[in-house]
Amino acid sequence: MTHDVLDRAADDRVQILDPDGEVVAPDLLPDLDDETLVSMYRDMRFSRRFDERAISLQRQGRMGTYSSLAGQEGSQIGSTYALGEEDAIVYQYREHGAVVARGFPWEYLLYWMGHEAGNAALADVNVFPLNITIADQLPHAVGWAWAAKLRGDDNVTVCHFGDGATSEGDFHEALNFAGVFDTPNVFVCNNNQWAISTPRERQTASATFAQKADAYGFAGVQVDGMDPLATYVVTKAAREKALDPDEDAGELRPTLVETVQYRYGAHTTADDPTRYRTESEVEEWSEKDPLDRFETFLRGRGLLDDDLLEEMDAEIEATLTEAVERAEAFERDPEGHFDHVYAERPARLDDQRAELTRLREEHGDEALLEEDLQE
Repeated sequence: MTHDVLDRAADDRVQILDPDGEVVAPDLLPDLDDETLVSMYRDMRFSRRFDERAISLQRQGRMGTYSSLAGQEGSQIGSTYALGEEDAIVYQYREHGAVVARGFPWEYLLYWMGHEAGNAALADVNVFPLNITIADQLPHAVGWAWAAKLRGDDNVTVCHFGDGATSEGDFHEALNFAGVFDTPNVFVCNNNQWAISTPRERQTASATFAQKADAYGFAGVQVDGMDPLATYVVTKAAREKALDPDEDAGELRPTLVETVQYRYGAHTTADDPTRYRTESEVEEWSEKDPLDRFETFLRGRGLLDDDLLEEMDAEIEATLTEAVERAEAFERDPEGHFDHVYAERPARLDDQRAELTRLREEHGDEALLEEDLQE
């Protein structure tokens, strides 16, 4: 068995569609049917629109701090489409496209609005809860994959993280363990050029992030993350290797995939990117927009036209509007916060919960909120 696309040098970036939507590597074009190609574009377009709505909700005080994905739709949708439904996705906090590609349960908005109920919806589609602490999810992803290997399960665990995570100890520990124990992992380093305000060139002295896999004994490959077809092909090959490595050739199951892309928006809605990067830099990367190049490719194949785009946008708006309405109508449960601190709730938390219940009954939630804001 060979996985040719993974045999390239870590600095030989895999690309199928150039920024103009032209096919530059016809031998790598995946054998995807027309319906799947259009579906991929729809999910990319949905992700971009979800991003805009989420930022708007946050700015209006209707949702908490949010991490924008704009510019990274190609890698998120392309990589997720290459997986099986049984494969687990462990992500950081920006890979909303992975959730979209898994069907976008409306409860995902609840998750960002602070409701624990959103977690169950993610579990139903084999997506782990997002992780705020940088790189902490990596050891968990390796442990999950190792357990699957020991059980003999036929699935892989894909772990997303940013370029900044490669500077954390958890990154080294996780990838070292994955190499030693030969776990069925695909590690996706989303190199969007900035770890908050730290540029890529100050993150590492390595020529690429992909080459870091050499230290752990398995393959690393760099891919154009703004090209959904390239990320699909690379992830699919990495998945196949994770499930069935070429042992005669000394292959190990894990693969480190570096997706080279750009974050168009702020790191989060609490960030001001104009303080550390230039407008000209953003404009330069905007010429490589993943939606534009994929749309050009699909139009060239006669799979997309203005009428279909209009129909697609109407469906996306309707879906998002319904999701927002359902999320905002969800009955909040302030007392539920006490249920997820300890496995067995101590007496002091019972007392605090009882006090909250009393105050809510006497004053009501809105009155308590106004009082808290005044304090």
